[in-house]
Amino acid sequence: MSIVTRGFRGRRDSAPDLPPGQYLTRDFPVLSAGPTPRIKQDDWQFTITNEAGDKHTWTWRDLLALPSEQPTVDIHCVTKWSKLQTSWQGVSLDTFFEAVDTGADYAVVRSYGGYTTNLPVEDLVDGKAWLVYRYEGDDLHPEHGGPVRLLVPHLYFWKSAKWVKGLELSDDEQPGFWETLGYHNYGDPWREQRYSGD
Repeated sequence: MSIVTRGFRGRRDSAPDLPPGQYLTRDFPVLSAGPTPRIKQDDWQFTITNEAGDKHTWTWRDLLALPSEQPTVDIHCVTKWSKLQTSWQGVSLDTFFEAVDTGADYAVVRSYGGYTTNLPVEDLVDGKAWLVYRYEGDDLHPEHGGPVRLLVPHLYFWKSAKWVKGLELSDDEQPGFWETLGYHNYGDPWREQRYSGD
């Protein structure tokens, strides 16, 4: 008689420094709410619209001319996988906000393909968020959000919108795609804020 059930693969990797309910993965799962947009680098633009309606726009060439950083961060998906020590290259959101006159408290992130998510502005500044265009030394592939995605590693990864094209700043919070479908408005993995009411 076997003491191991057929098909049992053992426990998933876990680590004491993971948020509650998460397991460690070494691959990079691809999860998307719809088809993958294919945006050419030369066609990509990023626009921040402040609460007064003023717009500031950067092209791909503008992005590459800005000072870049290479954050190495842990990322945590609401579907319970975590990937540690991921390496990126991109531009801090602080750099973009230097050009924007705003006192807004909230942002709606907009992506090519129609995806949206919402964040407090305070979670996008002070070295907490980047627009990234390289992952592990290579250009960011479309399935992972290329040419450019938002990276907000201290929140669940659905807040790090793929194919990012802009931020709309507001004094009022407006839920994004997953938030209107029952996901938590904030999404702190250390507090397991997966769904509304968590």
